[in-house]
Amino acid sequence: MLQIHNTLTRKKEDFVPIEPGKVRMYVCGMTVYDYCHLGHARVMVVFDIVARWLRATGYEVTYVRNITDIDDKIIDRARENGESIHQLTDRFITAMHEDAEALGVLPPDYEPRATDYVASMQSLISRLTEKGLAYVAANNDVCYAVRKFEGYGKLSGKSLDELRAGERVEVASDKHDPLDFVLWKHARENEPQEVKWPSPWGAGRPGWHIECSAMSTELLGEHFDIHGGGADLQFPHHENEIAQSEGAHDHTFVNYWLHNGFVRIDNEKMSKSLGNFFTIREVLAQYDPEVVRFFILRAHYRSALNYSDVHLEDARHALTRLYTALKNVVPAEIELDWNEPHAARLRAAMNDDFNTAEAVAVLFELAGEVNRTLDAKTAGLLKALGGLLGLLERDPVVFLQGRKADNGAEDIETSIAERDAAKKSKDFATADRIRDELAAAGIVLEDGPNGTTWRRA
Repeated sequence: MLQIHNTLTRKKEDFVPIEPGKVRMYVCGMTVYDYCHLGHARVMVVFDIVARWLRATGYEVTYVRNITDIDDKIIDRARENGESIHQLTDRFITAMHEDAEALGVLPPDYEPRATDYVASMQSLISRLTEKGLAYVAANNDVCYAVRKFEGYGKLSGKSLDELRAGERVEVASDKHDPLDFVLWKHARENEPQEVKWPSPWGAGRPGWHIECSAMSTELLGEHFDIHGGGADLQFPHHENEIAQSEGAHDHTFVNYWLHNGFVRIDNEKMSKSLGNFFTIREVLAQYDPEVVRFFILRAHYRSALNYSDVHLEDARHALTRLYTALKNVVPAEIELDWNEPHAARLRAAMNDDFNTAEAVAVLFELAGEVNRTLDAKTAGLLKALGGLLGLLERDPVVFLQGRKADNGAEDIETSIAERDAAKKSKDFATADRIRDELAAAGIVLEDGPNGTTWRRA
């Protein structure tokens, strides 16, 4: 049985969906004011794997990943660029889709934009206001009264007093308590008209936290199975979602909360605020997208992921070993048998809280067998199991030779032809010189009965 580590209970639990055979999952997506960085890549890849595995084991999955397309940072960036909010967000949504596709991330079933659900957010805010859980502050913002929700702090594991003690901001005149958070922001004079909506509390726009409560409820219902996101969202964003949703509906919001670990650089969390981030595009300019996906999957999703060129190079060499095994034999088309020992071990790993690190280890065991036996069925099993993780689905030769069409492949083929001609004329000095020159350029030649092939070191 699949077991999932539930952030809410801080332990692994058997996964039992609300509706047998069906899974409803919501994941907090990106705020689209800039290009996605490697931390966003991890969220996309991790929950792509969760959805893939649930489907592979027979569940009918409804996967929702939202887009935040209204936010202070979006407004500020659009103003800096001299463009409209829609121009900015549309551009970066397109870029996000391109990055996700490059990384082998399948599209979610629904990808709601916050600006399309403002009416749902207003309805939820009205309900909270009617129940006495929200109030209009002195500055006309609508705020959630945290102390009136009994369960606040259960996701982060902190009491209100602990959270209050850690609050460095003085009680603002517009809030009843510094822990209270904004549900509806009244319109500011310097904000563009396109981010102002009419409401019962005056023109304004929604706060950040309310959007996910409204969109998830609208698309998945008031009670659903899985809610995911990065560890940085556990508090306050997900804590506030619970307060809003359970406060409004008086019952459990989500059964299982999943959070992936941070991506770190020099032991600091990668983030735009710290200025120590790499965009997905910057990384993909140097590394094949499947190498980046493989790099993410080699670590368990809840652990920290340490980014460095050394670690990515190691991932590239490791993935090369898997593809090299498939290059040497044509994989047979097989019907996956979960009783086969390797398949059973991979299933056990994935059913243990989506342990992709152990699943990848199974792939290396299989690659070793393929290299020893050159058995087509074993190669087919390697390809099939890799495919469950979104790996090993390309032509091995294409991967091994590099992903770019302009990477000098034609020149390399010309050099190989010149070397072949030199060997035939017994000019071995020239043949050796060509091999050495290619090796110095990172090109490995492999002579076989059907001629010479090449790959990047």
